[in-house]
Amino acid sequence: MGRKSKKESETPFKETFEPLSLESKTPATVVLLLNSHEEDILVKACEAIHTFAEKGDENKVCLLGLGALEPLCKLIAHSNRLVRRNAFMALGIMATNGEVNNALKNMNAIPLIIQKLTPEEDGVVHEFATLCLASLSVDITCRVQIYTNNGMPPIIKLLTSPDPDVTKNSLEIIFNLVQDYKSLQAVYELGGIPSLLELLKSDFPVIQHLALKTLQCVSTDKDTRKTFREEQGFEKLMDLLHNMHLTDLHAEALHVVANCLSDSETLQLIHNKGGLARLMDFVLTPHTPGIQSTAVKCLTRVAQSSDSRTVLHEQDVEKALVELLSVVDDNVKASACQAVAAMSFHPASKDSFRDLGGLPVVVQQLSSESSALREAATQALSSLTHSNKLNALAVYETGGHEALIQQLCDSSARTVANSAATLCNMAEQEIIQSSILSHGGIQALVEPLKSKDSQVLINTALCVAMLACDNEARAKLQKAGGLQPLVALLHSNNEEVLQNACFAVNVCTGDTSCAVEMCRLGALEILQEVNRSVNRRTSFSKLAMISLLNSNLSVKYSLTGHLASIDIITSGFYDVGKACLGQTVLTLEELSKQPVNQHRAIIVVNTATDHRETVDMPEERQPSQSESEISSKRGRITPRKKKEKDKQCDEVQEPRTEKQQSMMEDVSLQMLIKEARESILPLKDEKEQYAALARLVSEAMGGAVAIEKLHQFQWVLHHSELRFQLKSNVIPIGLISKGIYCHRALLFKCLADCIEMSCTLVRGEYNRTWNEVVLFRENSNNQRSSQPRRYIVDLMHQPGTLLAVDTPAALQYQTI
Repeated sequence: MGRKSKKESETPFKETFEPLSLESKTPATVVLLLNSHEEDILVKACEAIHTFAEKGDENKVCLLGLGALEPLCKLIAHSNRLVRRNAFMALGIMATNGEVNNALKNMNAIPLIIQKLTPEEDGVVHEFATLCLASLSVDITCRVQIYTNNGMPPIIKLLTSPDPDVTKNSLEIIFNLVQDYKSLQAVYELGGIPSLLELLKSDFPVIQHLALKTLQCVSTDKDTRKTFREEQGFEKLMDLLHNMHLTDLHAEALHVVANCLSDSETLQLIHNKGGLARLMDFVLTPHTPGIQSTAVKCLTRVAQSSDSRTVLHEQDVEKALVELLSVVDDNVKASACQAVAAMSFHPASKDSFRDLGGLPVVVQQLSSESSALREAATQALSSLTHSNKLNALAVYETGGHEALIQQLCDSSARTVANSAATLCNMAEQEIIQSSILSHGGIQALVEPLKSKDSQVLINTALCVAMLACDNEARAKLQKAGGLQPLVALLHSNNEEVLQNACFAVNVCTGDTSCAVEMCRLGALEILQEVNRSVNRRTSFSKLAMISLLNSNLSVKYSLTGHLASIDIITSGFYDVGKACLGQTVLTLEELSKQPVNQHRAIIVVNTATDHRETVDMPEERQPSQSESEISSKRGRITPRKKKEKDKQCDEVQEPRTEKQQSMMEDVSLQMLIKEARESILPLKDEKEQYAALARLVSEAMGGAVAIEKLHQFQWVLHHSELRFQLKSNVIPIGLISKGIYCHRALLFKCLADCIEMSCTLVRGEYNRTWNEVVLFRENSNNQRSSQPRRYIVDLMHQPGTLLAVDTPAALQYQTI
């Protein structure tokens, strides 16, 4: 190149370049420019990033990966107004992406963003700053940061912004914030309620919806409702509800209305101003089914308190609900049934529904194909019949009990629970109870007893208790397999389930067969465990245990070692010995199947006089000829009865048919009973009666045995011989001719019970067992004393002697 001329060299230089236009197609380059010191470059770089980020989430994630977030967070505080605005635009758009939002949480940008919500700031900054906070406020930690950095006041002020985007974003932030109670309170404290109500008039549906959703949250607070009421909030909502051009807002508006009416004070004030009447008109006005259903649900929420139910009753809400039960839509009818259930907690409402003919209409819904409607109908019937016999009768007269029995097999647990509860309510009346049983009601409860749902179990167990009123009903339950799941409920840790299960067990023990079966299923062991638990035992579990034992005296005696005077021994009683705590007591049938062993014999009482009353034994255990021989060889009855006894023994020896597969009649015991009736009862003196009975027992079991010769009394060998001859561990008590304390006391109790004399049976240690009797002593003038005294009956050493309780002689008799 040629050298420049001197003239050219004299041309003066300019100090700066002309402004350069910035163009770049590389995002990385633009991100780097965010660190520039040139304001014009920063403005254009932020603008470019905003434009790039608007095109989609991929671009936003790309910018995040290039490190755009950190410089943007710094630029939102830049001194240049235009830089701040463009930086907020870029940051706000990027923050709508989830990944960017998560990264932004850790940059402590919230205080900086809140600082730019001042009235002096640019409207665009407000728009994108609130957009950024709306995205962040979804997170609970960010909500706390916004609240603690005093973000609520400026955000609430922005609700009145002329820019709808700012308003929308601010509403979103507030809606997210009011999920926390402190922020909820701040809304009404900072005067946000009027602004929220004013936004209901917005031209933008999205703003109206957000305002209603926010009002729905804040109106759950009592103080907020007071401010809402002062601002004529309810009236404004009713105006909105009656505006048929705003039907898309009606559902959300009704939720706010329900909150407003949830406390009695607000409800009464609104009622006094005619607001409740307007609401009832709206409920009955034909709308879309969804809106009408929501309106009825609003009434249901209002009816949750007793004061509110009273006000609604005064407004004749029952009439409106009965009308709604006849509409076509199932959802509306289901909502109406739920409202009926809620209102039925008000006694007068129950009667109103009956008088208005509402009960048959509710019963009709049980045949609906809609599961939700059937569930709601059973809920209504459960409430309507609770403690109301006339309503229960009305349901019965429409055949409601039959439909309810069918609902017990429904797939909905709520439907089953409600049906069981209703049947339980109805079963309080005998005529309805009989009809329920005749239609298979108690059998239908068996499957629900196996449910995993607590409320189903609570209601079903109680219903079983109500229906198992007689032996026929209990037999039906047992035949249907209901006892096993009922006993299984005793394991429940749910207090109500356990309580009602114990109640049902207590009722079912009225039938001996059921009691024996429940014992076989382990009910006693479970109840023992329950009653040992401080936390689980109740008066119900104790009562069930007592009833179960009283219905099975054999088990009671084995477990407790005590039979009271009111515990009457009957045919089939057996003494298996002392059972340890928690040990299962086998049935007589199970014991009789065991091979002969070296354990103590099981003593059985059979007072039956014909085979129809005998105790069933397993088929393989045939009465042997030895049994008859043993009975005939005893020879221990007094001479005047000897011939009669021999005659009966001969009868026992006659061959038995196949049908008579049962334990042989205990002829010797029957003769002893007859002897006791004939020789003991005629005696006038009660003391002499006990003494004579004691001598009879002693004579039957080997006579008196001196204490010092007790070890020579070979009762063990005798019992072994009996078991060998009978080929069984089970020995009828009448066949024992050598018995000690435990055998004689059992025989004494048996005979005393047969001839209606009173005594107890108490098991001690080491085969010591005794009977206690109560006698009134006579004074010197042969007058009966009012103070009774208890005596131990000596059956072993000086038979017939009555030993006063707690005396040395009595204690010696009771212990070794």
